[in-house]
Amino acid sequence: MKQPIARLSLLSLAIGLTACTTTFQESKIDYKSAGKQQAPTLEVPPDLTQLSTDSRYAVPGGVVSAAAMEANSKAQKPAEGRTATAALGDVHIERNGEQRWLVIKRPADQLWEPVRDFWLENGFIFTTEDRQLGIIETDWAENRAKIPQDVIRKTLGKVFDGLYSTSERDRFRTRLERSADGSTEVYITHRGMQEVYTSAQKDQTIWQPRPSDPELETEFLRRLMVKLGVSQEQADAVAKANTTTAAATGSVRMESANGQPVLQIDEGFDRAWRRVGVALDRTGFTVEDRDRSRGIYFVRYVAPDAKVEPKGFFSKLFSRSPDAAAPVKYQIQVRSEGDKSTVTVLNTQGQPETSANAQRIVRVITDDMK
Repeated sequence: MKQPIARLSLLSLAIGLTACTTTFQESKIDYKSAGKQQAPTLEVPPDLTQLSTDSRYAVPGGVVSAAAMEANSKAQKPAEGRTATAALGDVHIERNGEQRWLVIKRPADQLWEPVRDFWLENGFIFTTEDRQLGIIETDWAENRAKIPQDVIRKTLGKVFDGLYSTSERDRFRTRLERSADGSTEVYITHRGMQEVYTSAQKDQTIWQPRPSDPELETEFLRRLMVKLGVSQEQADAVAKANTTTAAATGSVRMESANGQPVLQIDEGFDRAWRRVGVALDRTGFTVEDRDRSRGIYFVRYVAPDAKVEPKGFFSKLFSRSPDAAAPVKYQIQVRSEGDKSTVTVLNTQGQPETSANAQRIVRVITDDMK
């Protein structure tokens, strides 16, 4: 008799709490619980490493890229035109294709603390904080607003916060880049993972990359505008307008020049530099440094055949095997002539790289830009 009574008591508690609750605030985004009760920090799989051979998530060339999967989705193509720009005080939001970023007429040093506080206020904890590079990266977190909210789940969730969970996790990278005129460009990029079954019996799962979400990136840019002093109404209006008008991005293609893989972009340096930077952020490269005057991003890369040992959730998620290959350092160089740009991979000495890794790196950047 004890078990039925316990169930009845739990149901009674739920009903009682429901009776006391007159309103429920629904939101499309709720990461608040992540910062309070997050499990131990997750280790990301080695850069660009494919977590599974499941063909549903495979990308030609053997590299998993969020944007490569996104290219297969039914995303609407942007309209022709110039880069969309909207200004509110000293904050501008610009868009080139699916890329959006803020241009703020303030030094990066003045923006670091407000941007850092912004992510903490939205319920995140950090895995990377590099003030000199201007990079903040959050830990993997769950958007609890995606949990179905029937009456019982709404009520029990208030008492037992971890009772329900989603099969998705998100992390965000924010990059502050100084401009020559003293202003700062702020980029927010999203990476997502999804838990999928690996057996017909549905008794085993593995975490796989899922497409990056430009709309989610835009929503956090909008919220950051509010944090920086733009009114809620103005930020809403600008974000909405910025989703309907956009510049068409120049075409990209992977080619070979003197035996070296190269990426050709039909755009000038400024746009090509931005697009490469966002591609590196979205696909999870570790960017150790950058030199815009020379057009170089300094990155770390781990080949996709590096061994990864999957375990169980959070503590097992994306755990890296002790014998995984060590990351190799490369330089990603953007060189432009007029409205044409070329992206190449260089070794640490600045010499052209022709290895299989260079092929994979150029391919994953190309996939993300398509």
